[in-house]
Amino acid sequence: MTSETLRKVLVAGAAIAALSVAACNQAGNNTTADNANAAASDANAASANANAAATDANAASANANAAATDANAASANANAAAN
Repeated sequence: MTSETLRKVLVAGAAIAALSVAACNQAGNNTTADNANAAASDANAASANANAAATDANAASANANAAATDANAASANANAAAN
């Protein structure tokens, strides 16, 4: 038996083994539904994180606006004192 023939026999055997495993492997009953539920759960978590980030950004904006208001008041007071 030449190495070429031996290689063909081994490849054919590996192919048969792979087909046997694939044929005998039972898929999960709700694999697609489970994957969809996991994806929905991930999307909900991402949405919650985005909402939290938006809340933080709004709070930072409110703080910046308050600081600007305080600065404007201080400037007005300084102008009034100068006059």
